Amino acid sequence: MNAREALRKISDEKPLVHHLTNYVTVNLVANVTLSTGALPVMAHAAEEVEEMASLASALVLNIGTLDPGQIESMLLAGRKANERGIPIILDPVGAGATSLRNRTAERLLAELDVAVVCGNAGEVATLAGLDAEVRGVESLAGDAQTAALQAARSLGVTVAATGPVDYVSDGGGRTLAVSNGHALMGRVVGTGDASTSTIGCFAAVGGADVETVAHALAYYGRAGEIAAGSAGVEGGGTFEPRFLDALQALAGDHESLEGNVRVEELSVG
Repeated sequence: MNAREALRKISDEKPLVHHLTNYVTVNLVANVTLSTGALPVMAHAAEEVEEMASLASALVLNIGTLDPGQIESMLLAGRKANERGIPIILDPVGAGATSLRNRTAERLLAELDVAVVCGNAGEVATLAGLDAEVRGVESLAGDAQTAALQAARSLGVTVAATGPVDYVSDGGGRTLAVSNGHALMGRVVGTGDASTSTIGCFAAVGGADVETVAHALAYYGRAGEIAAGSAGVEGGGTFEPRFLDALQALAGDHESLEGNVRVEELSVG
């Protein structure tokens, strides 16, 4: 599903996207979801996650700020999501940095039917068993295209590896490159987490195929380009509110994406 079709469906259906996410970035994640036209909920208590997942159209799991209780809540919500057949989108934040993050990502992938994995090149490479350099929650190096392809092949899910160019692969016949975006997006904490939430919004109405995921990232990156070009934007602090405005504007006028989405099909050997 392309970006215009997905945004039209999001506007019509207003899907609920359930997040168990990073408390550092939860406000931006919620605002990006709302600006895209979906409804965010950030419920994480074990006592309610199954009920909330029963109401949602997609589940986003982000391991950025882990604790044992949150891990168990993720598993409870994930099992309910699988039972209902709604897509789970996993953001393996900081995978490769600590053994807890590695074990948690592996456990979630082993025990749940995850539809999409989205992370930076280092995180995705770690899940694929490739060498990667991750410091804290930041990837310092990595071949995003190779990471996406190899992780998709080994995990059997759609994988997006984000960076200056985003790569989305199903590990088999299709790998897409998305070149929308702007460097200022890297100057605001949480833009990576929120890109995964945008995928959750699109997956809620369009599924988890490579085209839908790639177009979610293209829409997100296009909003970054528009925001960066706005009058008065000088850095991350002035960029963030304009970015939310741009997401909302594109969601309301999705026809303006025509000719501005840069998604390229790659030949994969």
